[in-house]
Amino acid sequence: MVVRVIIFLVINFAALALGSIFTSAGVSSDWYTNLNQAPWTPPGWVFGAAWTSIMIFFAFYMAYAYKIVGNRRRLITLFIIQWILNVSWNPVFFKLHLVTNGLILITSLTILIGVFLFGYYKELKAKVFFVLPYFIWLLIATSLNAYILLYN
Repeated sequence: MVVRVIIFLVINFAALALGSIFTSAGVSSDWYTNLNQAPWTPPGWVFGAAWTSIMIFFAFYMAYAYKIVGNRRRLITLFIIQWILNVSWNPVFFKLHLVTNGLILITSLTILIGVFLFGYYKELKAKVFFVLPYFIWLLIATSLNAYILLYN
């Protein structure tokens, strides 16, 4: 179990590292700072703290799920799709400034994390709550992306 947690931690934090390449420069860019942003946009430090916590919880979720879920192939396929969507949003939004495409990506990611949360409840029981912070954060992030699309 410990080995699986470590493997998923490494994979999850690799995603964060790749995303941060685009996010760090993007957040301070003139393009982003001049956007009309949602009034509920959290301060910058919240994003780092939230994503760090989310990825730790998600690593535990995946380690438990891998042990318990009957169809591991489907689970890992969904995980890979989640990873790609997660990493892709940063360059699409911050580097390319494709706000609509970013909203499509983050909405897709939110739906997919909803599958992890609700689709595996029967097998994982209370362990699905490890993915709840990810789902809630994505609802917030999706609303932030949508606000930027609508008001800019």
